[in-house]
Amino acid sequence: MTNSSDTSLGARGASLNARILIVEDEPLIRGQIAKRLGREGYQTAEAASVAQALELDPRGFDLVIADLRLPDAPGIELVGSSTGVPVLIVTSYASIASAVECIKRGAADYIAKPFDFEELLLTARRLLEQARLVRSNRAMAQDLARSWPIDGIIGHSPPMGEVAKTVGRVAGTDATVLILGESGTGKELIARAIHAGSRRIGGPFVPVNCAAIPETLIETELFGHERGAFTGASQSKPGLFKAAHGGTLFLDEIGELAPPAQARLLRALQDGEVRAVGAASAYRVDVRVLAATHRDLAHMVADGGFREDLYFRLRVIEIRLPPLRERGGDVDLLIDQMLPAVAARLGREQLSISAAARAQLRGHSWPGNVRELANCLERAAILCEGTVIDVEHLGLADGPRAQLRGELNLDEYFRDFVLRHQHQLTESELARRLGISRKSLWQRRQRMGIPRRLPESSN
Repeated sequence: MTNSSDTSLGARGASLNARILIVEDEPLIRGQIAKRLGREGYQTAEAASVAQALELDPRGFDLVIADLRLPDAPGIELVGSSTGVPVLIVTSYASIASAVECIKRGAADYIAKPFDFEELLLTARRLLEQARLVRSNRAMAQDLARSWPIDGIIGHSPPMGEVAKTVGRVAGTDATVLILGESGTGKELIARAIHAGSRRIGGPFVPVNCAAIPETLIETELFGHERGAFTGASQSKPGLFKAAHGGTLFLDEIGELAPPAQARLLRALQDGEVRAVGAASAYRVDVRVLAATHRDLAHMVADGGFREDLYFRLRVIEIRLPPLRERGGDVDLLIDQMLPAVAARLGREQLSISAAARAQLRGHSWPGNVRELANCLERAAILCEGTVIDVEHLGLADGPRAQLRGELNLDEYFRDFVLRHQHQLTESELARRLGISRKSLWQRRQRMGIPRRLPESSN
Protein backbone atom coordinates (compact mmCIF):
# COMPACT_ATOMS: atom_id res chain seq x y z
CA MET A 1 0.00 0.00 0.00
CA THR A 2 1.34 3.44 -0.93
CA ASN A 3 0.12 7.00 -0.57
CA SER A 4 0.77 9.66 -3.17
CA SER A 5 -0.24 13.22 -3.89
CA ASP A 6 0.59 15.82 -6.48
CA THR A 7 0.25 19.41 -5.34
CA SER A 8 0.51 20.97 -8.80
CA LEU A 9 -2.88 22.58 -9.23
CA GLY A 10 -4.67 21.99 -12.51
CA ALA A 11 -7.15 24.69 -13.43
CA ARG A 12 -10.14 22.38 -13.20
CA GLY A 13 -9.24 19.84 -10.52
CA ALA A 14 -7.70 22.38 -8.17
CA SER A 15 -10.97 24.20 -7.75
CA LEU A 16 -12.42 21.04 -6.25
CA ASN A 17 -9.38 20.20 -4.08
CA ALA A 18 -10.85 16.70 -3.81
CA ARG A 19 -9.30 13.56 -2.28
CA ILE A 20 -9.60 10.37 -4.34
CA LEU A 21 -8.87 6.81 -3.18
CA ILE A 22 -7.63 4.49 -5.96
CA VAL A 23 -8.13 0.77 -5.26
CA GLU A 24 -6.40 -1.32 -7.95
CA ASP A 25 -4.20 -4.42 -7.60
CA GLU A 26 -2.15 -3.71 -10.74
CA PRO A 27 0.64 -1.33 -9.60
CA LEU A 28 1.24 0.10 -13.07
CA ILE A 29 -2.42 0.95 -13.69
CA ARG A 30 -2.82 2.28 -10.15
CA GLY A 31 0.23 4.49 -10.51
CA GLN A 32 -0.88 5.84 -13.89
CA ILE A 33 -4.31 6.77 -12.54
CA ALA A 34 -2.76 8.49 -9.52
CA LYS A 35 -0.28 10.39 -11.67
CA ARG A 36 -2.94 11.65 -14.08
CA LEU A 37 -5.31 12.69 -11.31
CA GLY A 38 -2.44 14.42 -9.53
CA ARG A 39 -1.73 16.50 -12.62
CA GLU A 40 -5.33 17.73 -12.46
CA GLY A 41 -4.83 18.92 -8.89
CA TYR A 42 -6.52 16.05 -7.07
CA GLN A 43 -5.00 14.54 -3.93
CA THR A 44 -4.77 10.77 -4.21
CA ALA A 45 -4.19 7.74 -2.01
CA GLU A 46 -3.62 4.19 -3.26
CA ALA A 47 -4.60 0.72 -2.09
CA ALA A 48 -4.12 -2.71 -3.67
CA SER A 49 -7.03 -4.47 -1.99
CA VAL A 50 -10.31 -3.93 -0.21
CA ALA A 51 -8.64 -4.55 3.15
CA GLN A 52 -5.98 -1.90 2.49
CA ALA A 53 -8.70 0.53 1.35
CA LEU A 54 -10.63 -0.05 4.57
CA GLU A 55 -7.51 0.77 6.58
CA LEU A 56 -7.49 4.19 4.88
CA ASP A 57 -11.23 4.65 5.65
CA PRO A 58 -13.04 5.47 2.38
CA ARG A 59 -15.37 7.86 4.24
CA GLY A 60 -12.49 10.33 4.49
CA PHE A 61 -12.33 10.74 0.71
CA ASP A 62 -14.47 12.53 -1.86
CA LEU A 63 -14.42 9.70 -4.42
CA VAL A 64 -13.38 6.04 -4.51
CA ILE A 65 -12.21 4.49 -7.80
CA ALA A 66 -12.14 0.71 -7.34
CA ASP A 67 -11.46 -2.24 -9.62
CA LEU A 68 -14.28 -4.74 -9.53
CA ARG A 69 -11.94 -7.74 -9.25
CA LEU A 70 -9.52 -7.42 -6.35
CA PRO A 71 -7.46 -10.14 -4.64
CA ASP A 72 -9.40 -10.36 -1.39
CA ALA A 73 -12.93 -9.21 -2.26
CA PRO A 74 -14.91 -7.50 -5.05
CA GLY A 75 -14.46 -3.74 -5.19
CA ILE A 76 -18.23 -3.31 -4.85
CA GLU A 77 -17.82 -4.29 -1.18
CA LEU A 78 -16.45 -0.78 -0.57
CA VAL A 79 -19.87 0.77 -1.24
CA GLY A 80 -21.12 -0.24 2.20
CA SER A 81 -18.04 1.27 3.85
CA SER A 82 -18.12 4.53 1.88
CA THR A 83 -21.24 6.15 3.29
CA GLY A 84 -21.95 9.33 1.38
CA VAL A 85 -18.87 8.89 -0.86
CA PRO A 86 -19.44 7.90 -4.51
CA VAL A 87 -17.72 4.70 -5.68
CA LEU A 88 -16.67 4.44 -9.34
CA ILE A 89 -16.23 0.81 -10.40
CA VAL A 90 -13.60 -0.12 -13.02
CA THR A 91 -14.25 -3.36 -14.86
CA SER A 92 -13.36 -5.24 -18.04
CA TYR A 93 -15.62 -5.44 -21.06
CA ALA A 94 -16.31 -9.08 -20.23
CA SER A 95 -17.96 -8.13 -16.93
CA ILE A 96 -20.26 -5.30 -18.00
CA ALA A 97 -23.23 -7.27 -16.70
CA SER A 98 -21.53 -7.45 -13.33
CA ALA A 99 -20.92 -3.68 -13.46
CA VAL A 100 -24.60 -3.05 -14.08
CA GLU A 101 -25.32 -5.21 -11.06
CA CYS A 102 -22.87 -3.03 -9.10
CA ILE A 103 -24.95 0.04 -9.98
CA LYS A 104 -27.97 -1.69 -8.48
CA ARG A 105 -25.93 -2.30 -5.33
CA GLY A 106 -25.08 1.37 -4.94
CA ALA A 107 -22.06 2.13 -7.11
CA ALA A 108 -22.18 5.67 -8.52
CA ASP A 109 -21.04 4.60 -12.01
CA TYR A 110 -18.72 2.21 -13.83
CA ILE A 111 -16.07 2.50 -16.53
CA ALA A 112 -14.73 -0.32 -18.69
CA LYS A 113 -11.13 -1.39 -19.24
CA PRO A 114 -9.18 -0.50 -21.26
CA PHE A 115 -10.34 3.04 -20.53
CA ASP A 116 -9.35 6.39 -21.94
CA PHE A 117 -7.94 8.70 -19.25
CA GLU A 118 -10.03 11.62 -20.50
CA GLU A 119 -13.15 9.51 -20.04
CA LEU A 120 -12.01 8.62 -16.53
CA LEU A 121 -11.37 12.27 -15.68
CA LEU A 122 -14.74 13.42 -17.03
CA THR A 123 -16.56 10.71 -15.08
CA ALA A 124 -14.64 11.53 -11.90
CA ARG A 125 -15.37 15.25 -12.24
CA ARG A 126 -19.06 14.59 -12.78
CA LEU A 127 -19.35 12.34 -9.73
CA LEU A 128 -17.39 14.78 -7.56
CA GLU A 129 -19.61 17.67 -8.68
CA GLN A 130 -22.77 15.68 -8.01
CA ALA A 131 -21.52 14.76 -4.54
CA ARG A 132 -20.59 18.38 -3.86
CA LEU A 133 -24.07 19.56 -4.80
CA VAL A 134 -25.67 16.92 -2.58
CA ARG A 135 -23.52 18.06 0.36
CA SER A 136 -24.20 21.71 -0.40
CA ASN A 137 -27.96 21.18 -0.54
CA ARG A 138 -27.95 19.09 2.61
CA ALA A 139 -25.91 21.72 4.46
CA MET A 140 -28.17 24.51 3.26
CA ALA A 141 -31.26 22.59 4.32
CA GLN A 142 -29.73 22.04 7.75
CA ASP A 143 -28.77 25.72 8.00
CA LEU A 144 -32.29 26.77 7.12
CA ALA A 145 -33.76 24.30 9.59
CA ARG A 146 -31.65 25.41 12.55
CA SER A 147 -31.33 29.10 11.69
CA TRP A 148 -34.06 30.50 13.90
CA PRO A 149 -34.36 33.86 12.10
CA ILE A 150 -35.45 32.23 8.83
CA ASP A 151 -38.84 31.27 10.20
CA GLY A 152 -39.24 34.41 12.28
CA ILE A 153 -38.39 36.70 9.40
CA ILE A 154 -41.62 35.68 7.70
CA GLY A 155 -43.64 37.09 10.56
CA HIS A 156 -47.31 37.78 11.12
CA SER A 157 -47.10 41.53 10.61
CA PRO A 158 -48.68 42.92 7.40
CA PRO A 159 -45.33 44.16 5.98
CA MET A 160 -43.75 40.72 6.33
CA GLY A 161 -46.87 39.10 4.95
CA GLU A 162 -46.33 41.07 1.75
CA VAL A 163 -42.69 40.00 1.67
CA ALA A 164 -43.72 36.35 2.03
CA LYS A 165 -46.20 36.65 -0.84
CA THR A 166 -43.59 38.21 -3.11
CA VAL A 167 -41.01 35.55 -2.25
CA GLY A 168 -43.54 32.85 -3.06
CA ARG A 169 -44.39 34.41 -6.42
CA VAL A 170 -40.83 35.11 -7.53
CA ALA A 171 -39.02 31.99 -6.25
CA GLY A 172 -40.16 29.76 -9.10
CA THR A 173 -38.96 32.18 -11.77
CA ASP A 174 -35.46 33.12 -12.93
CA ALA A 175 -36.11 36.85 -12.49
CA THR A 176 -33.36 39.01 -11.03
CA VAL A 177 -34.40 40.30 -7.59
CA LEU A 178 -33.18 43.39 -5.73
CA ILE A 179 -33.62 43.05 -1.95
CA LEU A 180 -33.58 46.32 -0.03
CA GLY A 181 -33.47 46.86 3.70
CA GLU A 182 -31.46 48.15 6.62
CA SER A 183 -28.55 46.15 8.02
CA GLY A 184 -29.71 43.17 10.03
CA THR A 185 -33.16 42.83 8.47
CA GLY A 186 -32.35 39.42 6.97
CA LYS A 187 -31.65 40.13 3.31
CA GLU A 188 -29.49 37.03 2.84
CA LEU A 189 -32.12 34.85 4.50
CA ILE A 190 -34.67 36.09 1.98
CA ALA A 191 -32.22 35.34 -0.85
CA ARG A 192 -31.72 31.81 0.49
CA ALA A 193 -35.48 31.34 0.74
CA ILE A 194 -35.86 32.37 -2.91
CA HIS A 195 -33.12 29.93 -3.94
CA ALA A 196 -34.62 27.13 -1.84
CA GLY A 197 -37.99 27.59 -3.57
CA SER A 198 -36.54 27.69 -7.08
CA ARG A 199 -35.74 25.08 -9.71
CA ARG A 200 -32.09 25.82 -8.90
CA ILE A 201 -32.25 24.20 -5.47
CA GLY A 202 -30.02 21.43 -6.86
CA GLY A 203 -27.36 23.99 -7.75
CA PRO A 204 -25.03 26.04 -5.54
CA PHE A 205 -25.98 29.15 -3.60
CA VAL A 206 -22.95 31.46 -3.65
CA PRO A 207 -23.13 34.55 -1.39
CA VAL A 208 -20.71 37.42 -2.02
CA ASN A 209 -20.28 40.48 0.21
CA CYS A 210 -19.21 43.15 -2.28
CA ALA A 211 -18.22 45.49 0.57
CA ALA A 212 -15.78 42.94 2.01
CA ILE A 213 -13.70 42.56 -1.18
CA PRO A 214 -11.18 45.30 -2.06
CA GLU A 215 -12.05 47.31 -5.15
CA THR A 216 -8.89 46.10 -6.89
CA LEU A 217 -9.90 42.44 -6.46
CA ILE A 218 -13.68 42.47 -6.94
CA GLU A 219 -13.57 41.87 -10.71
CA THR A 220 -11.22 38.90 -10.51
CA GLU A 221 -13.25 37.46 -7.60
CA LEU A 222 -16.49 37.68 -9.55
CA PHE A 223 -15.31 36.86 -13.06
CA GLY A 224 -11.99 35.04 -12.56
CA HIS A 225 -8.67 35.74 -14.23
CA GLU A 226 -6.24 34.13 -16.64
CA ARG A 227 -2.67 33.27 -15.79
CA GLY A 228 -0.47 36.32 -16.27
CA ALA A 229 -3.41 38.75 -16.34
CA PHE A 230 -1.68 40.87 -13.70
CA THR A 231 1.34 40.75 -11.41
CA GLY A 232 1.04 37.76 -9.12
CA ALA A 233 -1.48 35.87 -11.29
CA SER A 234 0.66 32.73 -11.50
CA GLN A 235 -2.28 30.53 -12.42
CA SER A 236 -5.77 30.85 -13.81
CA LYS A 237 -8.60 31.20 -11.34
CA PRO A 238 -12.32 30.63 -11.93
CA GLY A 239 -14.56 33.38 -10.61
CA LEU A 240 -17.63 33.19 -8.41
CA PHE A 241 -19.92 33.39 -11.44
CA LYS A 242 -18.46 30.08 -12.59
CA ALA A 243 -18.77 28.65 -9.08
CA ALA A 244 -22.48 29.55 -9.12
CA HIS A 245 -23.13 27.95 -12.55
CA GLY A 246 -26.49 26.19 -12.44
CA GLY A 247 -27.43 27.95 -9.22
CA THR A 248 -27.78 31.35 -7.60
CA LEU A 249 -25.25 34.14 -7.07
CA PHE A 250 -26.19 36.48 -4.20
CA LEU A 251 -24.47 39.87 -4.42
CA ASP A 252 -24.83 41.46 -1.00
CA GLU A 253 -24.03 45.17 -0.57
CA ILE A 254 -24.29 45.69 -4.33
CA GLY A 255 -24.16 49.45 -3.77
CA GLU A 256 -20.45 49.14 -2.91
CA LEU A 257 -19.56 47.75 -6.34
CA ALA A 258 -17.00 49.89 -8.20
CA PRO A 259 -17.94 51.34 -11.64
CA PRO A 260 -15.71 48.98 -13.72
CA ALA A 261 -17.22 45.95 -11.98
CA GLN A 262 -20.72 47.42 -12.51
CA ALA A 263 -20.07 47.51 -16.26
CA ARG A 264 -18.88 43.89 -16.32
CA LEU A 265 -21.83 42.78 -14.21
CA LEU A 266 -24.27 44.50 -16.55
CA ARG A 267 -22.86 42.61 -19.53
CA ALA A 268 -23.05 39.31 -17.67
CA LEU A 269 -26.71 39.95 -16.87
CA GLN A 270 -27.56 41.09 -20.40
CA ASP A 271 -25.69 38.44 -22.39
CA GLY A 272 -25.39 35.54 -19.97
CA GLU A 273 -21.65 35.60 -20.67
CA VAL A 274 -18.64 36.20 -18.45
CA ARG A 275 -15.12 37.13 -19.54
CA ALA A 276 -12.33 36.48 -17.07
CA VAL A 277 -9.81 39.27 -16.48
CA GLY A 278 -7.10 38.89 -19.13
CA ALA A 279 -9.12 36.45 -21.24
CA ALA A 280 -9.60 36.96 -24.97
CA SER A 281 -13.06 35.43 -25.09
CA ALA A 282 -16.12 35.02 -22.87
CA TYR A 283 -17.92 31.86 -21.77
CA ARG A 284 -21.60 31.32 -21.08
CA VAL A 285 -22.94 30.86 -17.57
CA ASP A 286 -26.32 29.79 -16.26
CA VAL A 287 -26.65 31.84 -13.09
CA ARG A 288 -29.53 33.58 -11.38
CA VAL A 289 -28.47 36.81 -9.71
CA LEU A 290 -30.02 38.14 -6.51
CA ALA A 291 -28.71 41.44 -5.16
CA ALA A 292 -29.16 43.30 -1.89
CA THR A 293 -28.17 46.59 -0.31
CA HIS A 294 -28.99 48.83 2.63
CA ARG A 295 -28.23 51.89 0.52
CA ASP A 296 -30.65 54.02 -1.53
CA LEU A 297 -29.70 52.91 -5.04
CA ALA A 298 -32.18 55.28 -6.70
CA HIS A 299 -30.47 58.18 -4.93
CA MET A 300 -27.06 56.83 -5.95
CA VAL A 301 -28.21 56.65 -9.58
CA ALA A 302 -29.33 60.28 -9.42
CA ASP A 303 -25.93 61.26 -7.99
CA GLY A 304 -24.03 59.26 -10.60
CA GLY A 305 -22.69 56.73 -8.12
CA PHE A 306 -24.49 53.74 -9.62
CA ARG A 307 -25.27 52.87 -13.24
CA GLU A 308 -28.90 53.47 -14.12
CA ASP A 309 -29.01 50.62 -16.66
CA LEU A 310 -27.61 48.17 -14.08
CA TYR A 311 -30.08 49.43 -11.47
CA PHE A 312 -33.06 48.64 -13.71
CA ARG A 313 -31.53 45.32 -14.79
CA LEU A 314 -31.22 44.26 -11.13
CA ARG A 315 -34.60 45.66 -10.14
CA VAL A 316 -36.80 43.34 -12.21
CA ILE A 317 -38.44 42.45 -8.91
CA GLU A 318 -37.88 44.55 -5.79
CA ILE A 319 -38.39 43.24 -2.27
CA ARG A 320 -38.19 45.84 0.47
CA LEU A 321 -37.69 44.42 3.97
CA PRO A 322 -39.23 46.52 6.73
CA PRO A 323 -37.07 47.37 9.76
CA LEU A 324 -37.95 45.51 12.92
CA ARG A 325 -39.37 48.65 14.56
CA GLU A 326 -42.14 48.63 11.92
CA ARG A 327 -43.06 44.98 12.36
CA GLY A 328 -45.25 45.29 15.47
CA GLY A 329 -45.96 41.96 17.10
CA ASP A 330 -43.19 40.21 15.19
CA VAL A 331 -40.81 41.08 18.05
CA ASP A 332 -42.69 38.71 20.34
CA LEU A 333 -42.74 36.05 17.64
CA LEU A 334 -38.99 36.36 17.14
CA ILE A 335 -38.33 36.20 20.89
CA ASP A 336 -40.33 32.98 21.17
CA GLN A 337 -38.44 31.43 18.25
CA MET A 338 -34.96 32.59 19.18
CA LEU A 339 -34.88 31.97 22.91
CA PRO A 340 -35.13 28.14 22.86
CA ALA A 341 -32.39 27.99 20.23
CA VAL A 342 -30.18 30.31 22.27
CA ALA A 343 -30.69 28.17 25.39
CA ALA A 344 -29.87 24.99 23.46
CA ARG A 345 -26.68 26.48 22.00
CA LEU A 346 -25.49 27.55 25.44
CA GLY A 347 -26.42 24.22 27.04
CA ARG A 348 -28.78 25.95 29.45
CA GLU A 349 -32.08 24.89 30.88
CA GLN A 350 -35.06 26.19 29.00
CA LEU A 351 -35.06 29.94 29.50
CA SER A 352 -38.05 32.21 29.85
CA ILE A 353 -38.37 35.98 29.80
CA SER A 354 -40.19 38.27 32.20
CA ALA A 355 -43.10 40.45 31.10
CA ALA A 356 -41.07 43.60 31.91
CA ALA A 357 -38.13 42.44 29.79
CA ARG A 358 -40.42 41.49 26.94
CA ALA A 359 -42.06 44.92 27.10
CA GLN A 360 -38.66 46.63 26.93
CA LEU A 361 -37.70 44.54 23.91
CA ARG A 362 -40.95 45.56 22.20
CA GLY A 363 -40.18 49.22 22.92
CA HIS A 364 -36.59 49.22 21.70
CA SER A 365 -35.83 50.94 18.36
CA TRP A 366 -33.61 48.08 17.07
CA PRO A 367 -31.22 50.02 14.84
CA GLY A 368 -29.50 46.67 14.19
CA ASN A 369 -32.86 44.99 13.49
CA VAL A 370 -33.22 41.19 13.83
CA ARG A 371 -29.47 40.69 14.19
CA GLU A 372 -29.38 43.09 17.13
CA LEU A 373 -32.32 41.30 18.77
CA ALA A 374 -30.52 37.97 18.36
CA ASN A 375 -27.34 39.35 19.91
CA CYS A 376 -29.31 40.94 22.73
CA LEU A 377 -31.05 37.68 23.66
CA GLU A 378 -27.80 35.71 23.54
CA ARG A 379 -26.05 38.27 25.74
CA ALA A 380 -28.96 38.26 28.18
CA ALA A 381 -28.95 34.46 28.34
CA ILE A 382 -25.24 34.49 29.20
CA LEU A 383 -25.66 37.14 31.90
CA CYS A 384 -28.74 35.52 33.41
CA GLU A 385 -27.74 33.18 36.25
CA GLY A 386 -31.23 31.78 36.71
CA THR A 387 -33.87 30.64 34.24
CA VAL A 388 -35.74 33.92 33.76
CA ILE A 389 -34.30 36.78 31.73
CA ASP A 390 -35.18 40.14 33.25
CA VAL A 391 -34.65 43.79 32.34
CA GLU A 392 -31.21 44.05 33.96
CA HIS A 393 -29.90 41.27 31.70
CA LEU A 394 -30.84 43.03 28.46
CA GLY A 395 -28.42 45.96 28.62
CA LEU A 396 -30.87 48.22 26.77
CA ALA A 397 -31.25 51.00 29.35
CA ASP A 398 -29.60 53.51 27.03
CA GLY A 399 -31.28 52.51 23.84
CA PRO A 400 -35.08 52.18 24.01
CA ARG A 401 -37.18 53.97 21.47
CA ALA A 402 -37.95 56.75 23.93
CA GLN A 403 -34.33 57.87 23.76
CA LEU A 404 -34.53 58.28 20.00
CA ARG A 405 -36.45 61.45 20.93
CA GLY A 406 -38.73 60.99 17.93
CA GLU A 407 -36.91 63.31 15.56
CA LEU A 408 -33.70 61.27 15.27
CA ASN A 409 -33.20 59.14 12.16
CA LEU A 410 -30.98 56.05 12.26
CA ASP A 411 -27.78 57.87 11.32
CA GLU A 412 -28.41 60.46 14.00
CA TYR A 413 -29.14 57.73 16.52
CA PHE A 414 -25.91 55.96 15.56
CA ARG A 415 -23.88 59.16 15.90
CA ASP A 416 -25.52 60.03 19.23
CA PHE A 417 -25.03 56.54 20.68
CA VAL A 418 -21.38 56.25 19.60
CA LEU A 419 -20.39 59.72 20.82
CA ARG A 420 -22.05 59.16 24.19
CA HIS A 421 -20.56 55.73 24.84
CA GLN A 422 -17.24 55.43 23.02
CA HIS A 423 -15.29 56.71 26.06
CA GLN A 424 -16.64 53.91 28.23
CA LEU A 425 -16.97 51.02 25.75
CA THR A 426 -14.52 49.24 23.49
CA GLU A 427 -15.24 48.95 19.75
CA SER A 428 -16.39 45.36 20.25
CA GLU A 429 -18.78 46.41 23.02
CA LEU A 430 -20.10 49.33 20.95
CA ALA A 431 -20.74 47.04 17.98
CA ARG A 432 -22.43 44.45 20.17
CA ARG A 433 -24.71 47.05 21.77
CA LEU A 434 -25.64 48.37 18.32
CA GLY A 435 -26.22 44.86 17.00
CA ILE A 436 -23.69 45.21 14.18
CA SER A 437 -20.24 43.83 13.38
CA ARG A 438 -17.00 45.67 14.18
CA LYS A 439 -16.43 46.05 10.47
CA SER A 440 -19.84 47.70 10.01
CA LEU A 441 -19.08 50.00 12.95
CA TRP A 442 -15.78 51.02 11.36
CA GLN A 443 -17.41 51.56 7.96
CA ARG A 444 -20.13 53.76 9.45
CA ARG A 445 -17.54 55.74 11.40
CA GLN A 446 -15.66 56.37 8.15
CA ARG A 447 -18.79 57.32 6.22
CA MET A 448 -20.07 59.67 8.92
CA GLY A 449 -16.69 61.14 9.89
CA ILE A 450 -16.79 59.96 13.51
CA PRO A 451 -13.18 59.47 14.72
CA ARG A 452 -12.47 56.56 17.00
CA ARG A 453 -11.82 57.32 20.68
CA LEU A 454 -10.29 54.96 23.19
CA PRO A 455 -12.41 54.13 26.26
CA GLU A 456 -11.31 55.85 29.45
CA SER A 457 -10.16 52.53 30.94
CA SER A 458 -7.59 52.27 28.12
CA ASN A 459 -5.95 55.62 28.82
